[in-house]
Amino acid sequence: MKRTLIIMVKEPRPGRVKTRLGRDIGVLPATWWFRHQSARLIRSLRDPRWQIVLAVAPDLAVRSKVWPADLPRWPQGQGDLGARMKRMLQSATGPVCLIGADIPGITRNHISRAFSALGNHDAVFGPAADGGYWLAGAKHPSRLPQDMFEDVRWSSEHALADTLNTLPGWRIALTDTLQDVDTATDLPRR
Repeated sequence: MKRTLIIMVKEPRPGRVKTRLGRDIGVLPATWWFRHQSARLIRSLRDPRWQIVLAVAPDLAVRSKVWPADLPRWPQGQGDLGARMKRMLQSATGPVCLIGADIPGITRNHISRAFSALGNHDAVFGPAADGGYWLAGAKHPSRLPQDMFEDVRWSSEHALADTLNTLPGWRIALTDTLQDVDTATDLPRR
């Protein structure tokens, strides 16, 4: 079965993306950073081993010209982050990994290792240094539990542990730890 890599993106509009980063560096620079980070990430993760799908918010932005025209786009729909992530994961028919667009360090090798982990695990997560995670994946997305991602304390050091608690009895792999960008201190230093 074809592997699917879902990248969750928001249309880069001032005040709608990277709001915590915007408080640190300004709304326009934060929007500019996210727009260019998303474009770099999409370019760098293209690979014949998987299909990239963009999970877009808001839903009407599926028609936006911001992203490459050749990539399929799925509207994220309504609900909290967990509901939208689960919906996107369950929209895939085979092994699937889902990531955000705000992790500058992701490479094709990271994605390849995550898909490889699904060979003998039911799910895979890429931990973030802050206690959250940058990747969630499932070998059989149609079998995800009804309550997956419920009662997760998002944007906290408990997000990964809370999510793992919604998967009792699942064989779970943890892959590389990476850093996402929430505030100015998270920005890569060049």
